[in-house]
Amino acid sequence: MTTLQRRRVPRAAGAAIVLLLLLAITVVIALMVFGGIYEQSSQIKASANEAVDKIEGWFNDAGAGGTSSTTEQVKGSTVETGKALLQGVANGIKQVTSLVFFLTFTVFSTFFLLKDGPAVRRFVDRHLGVHQDVATIITGNVTRSLRRYFLGVTYVAAFNAIVVGLGALVLDVPLAGTIAVVVFVTAYVPFIGAFVSGAFAVMLALASQGTNTALIMLVIVILANGLLQNIVQPIAFGATLELNPLVVLVVTIGFGAIFGMIGMVLAAPLTSAAVHISRDLAQVKALEAAAGEPPPEPPAEPDPIAAV
Repeated sequence: MTTLQRRRVPRAAGAAIVLLLLLAITVVIALMVFGGIYEQSSQIKASANEAVDKIEGWFNDAGAGGTSSTTEQVKGSTVETGKALLQGVANGIKQVTSLVFFLTFTVFSTFFLLKDGPAVRRFVDRHLGVHQDVATIITGNVTRSLRRYFLGVTYVAAFNAIVVGLGALVLDVPLAGTIAVVVFVTAYVPFIGAFVSGAFAVMLALASQGTNTALIMLVIVILANGLLQNIVQPIAFGATLELNPLVVLVVTIGFGAIFGMIGMVLAAPLTSAAVHISRDLAQVKALEAAAGEPPPEPPAEPDPIAAV
């Protein structure tokens, strides 16, 4: 938006351009995911059947009883699952109106946030109940911390994409570049994005190289989104949010335990905003004290006793 404004593009037109770019990226990623699965669907089915046979052989080798009909049971379960999926699709069609409404609301709200963002911030500044300069410091630091948070997410997403993409390349999994792009983009969606990208990579590995490669790919995905990410994420957020990585780790765990997924997402940026707000307010008070001016006071609240 800032670049478009420098080119003297009207804010409404700039918001529309940014929104169209976001929609185009979403469509491209969806086509890459579903297109890759469709291209490898026959291989995925064959590899899945091979995996079922291997599992049956493992049970038989272990001496487990009642495993001779494992394949038939799996096929029967597959048929029942197909029927259940069809029923689910039929029921899901009834919810299309609600889905369309939700998507429309999301698109329009995003457009107006992009278009009227400065006006919304000025409105919040006027209604925070503090001096205008203090309100500007608060909203400015919160906005800046959120931007830096997404910059940290970008670093983590790039790291995950490199790890998973290189793993797919070494394992000779097709569409390794597509896998890396999907991992990078879906990293912006907490938890669900990692599941989608991981399932996509594992299915392509299963289709092209078989069960053993798929298991190795699964281990790589779990490491990238688990152990390695837990090491890289505090460092990345610490650098972008100007916090100690240990502080990022502690507040993320603490907020997550109290507020769940939302707490884990907002813990680091809100902590950074609070630290920088406190620092900037202290600097303002120091400058005003040096200049001999009294610090700004919030608007006086009415006395409840006098009102009675």
